[in-house]
Amino acid sequence: MVLIQLIIIALSALYIYYKYVIFNFWRKRNVVYIEPVVPTGNITALIRGKKQIGVFLHDAYMKYKEHRAFGMYGLFKPYFIIADPDLIKVILTEKFTSFHDRGIHFNPQLNPLFDNLFCINGERWQDLRAKMTHTFTKAKIKQMFPIVKECSERLAKYLESKAQTRDSVQMKDMFARYTIDVIMSTAFGMTSNCIEDPNDECLIQGKKFLRIKILRFILFVSLPKIMDFFSISLADRETTSFFMNMFRENVERRKIDNIVTNDFMNLLIQLMEKGYVNPDDVKKTDVKSTINEPLTMAEATAQAFAFFFAGFESSAATATFALYELAQNQDIQDNVREEIDETLAKHGDLTYEAIDEMKYLEKVINETLRKYPPLPMLNRICTETTDLPTVNIRVPKGIPIVIPVLGLHRDPSIYPDPERFDPERFAADEKAKRHNYAFLPFGEGQRKCIGLRFGNIQTKIGLVSLLSKYRFKPHSQTAVPLIFNEKSFGLAVKGGVYLVIEPR
Repeated sequence: MVLIQLIIIALSALYIYYKYVIFNFWRKRNVVYIEPVVPTGNITALIRGKKQIGVFLHDAYMKYKEHRAFGMYGLFKPYFIIADPDLIKVILTEKFTSFHDRGIHFNPQLNPLFDNLFCINGERWQDLRAKMTHTFTKAKIKQMFPIVKECSERLAKYLESKAQTRDSVQMKDMFARYTIDVIMSTAFGMTSNCIEDPNDECLIQGKKFLRIKILRFILFVSLPKIMDFFSISLADRETTSFFMNMFRENVERRKIDNIVTNDFMNLLIQLMEKGYVNPDDVKKTDVKSTINEPLTMAEATAQAFAFFFAGFESSAATATFALYELAQNQDIQDNVREEIDETLAKHGDLTYEAIDEMKYLEKVINETLRKYPPLPMLNRICTETTDLPTVNIRVPKGIPIVIPVLGLHRDPSIYPDPERFDPERFAADEKAKRHNYAFLPFGEGQRKCIGLRFGNIQTKIGLVSLLSKYRFKPHSQTAVPLIFNEKSFGLAVKGGVYLVIEPR
């Protein structure tokens, strides 16, 4: 009986502490906030797996956007949600020095694959960003173009039998196999066979990584020291070992055999050996003067893995969603195919210049990224107490910042009839009407995705190779509208995206 009384007293004290101390943070600062619930704050739906995080933030954005910024609580932690393009510009660009970090901490000993440009903070990020600047130039990507093209041709060839029988195809799976083959060749210096072999170890390990649950990620963001104390890693240890060993073995093989190829791995080897990448258009001495130490093997592996994960998942998802929308809108599919046919006939082959000329395809990709952004949210942390202009709000140091990208992209006041797929939203005159920070598929400012140009090319080449040969139609197995997996960080579709593929 005494024990029960003590438990009741402890729980009551904890409730009072949450209710009147922890959950008083935004109230005492006179900031509009969503009323929290003890002890989960506002993220009960995420913890219970009832809502996908992008959809969750979209719904909050739509309800509170007129306040331009508002508070939330994730467990015991206050979060500040930015719901106005002008304020987003302040956070990402104008006051970047106060919001330059993502606020994600990963112990590199426990999570070596996350010690990459996307995750690291402070001066280490600045130094690495300077090192990586010359890895994704137009000239470097043109050098990798033949590798991507060869993989896309193998994808088109593999689907030939499916088209002849007018079979259904799980498009996300197929594009994932294509993008992994591309990235294994460019980032890890090895040839995988995921397109033809769904049991390829690279594909298995990549999919295993994607099974990280949103709750596990929330715990890493909210309780990093506890996760470190118990030596808990975010990624599966087997997956970590697989990529670390594979990268090291291929670096050693290239050095022994004196292999030099035009790929991303070669650029990483330059960073390990010299601390800089041979630039396309400036003197090497200019680069040396701004770069410090060479990358270690572990650091280089982490950059290759970031390239793998971003290129594999986001490019595969974007290509899948694009084909889904084209299957639903046959007139748009016909328009894209007409442009592809004319441009390929003009150039005689699929070239970098041909891809660059396909302006309608570019609109289709952008409209896909609007409806289905690869990252449905952006996060930053306030590194220095800062006053936000026009809203009279002081953001204390250490407060996490969240930008609900999916909400912004599906805001009917910015994009009328947002559920409708309309590539002409990205015609020059329509783009000029909108705020520059109302379209953020790859972020903006100094931490904008460094590999977006490569990801864009990879997606386009895959789509061109398929649309030039096949027609895609809806399949009854795919839900309309799409239903997102609530436990996934990105916009993963429940049940997959199945389309019927036919020869032209």
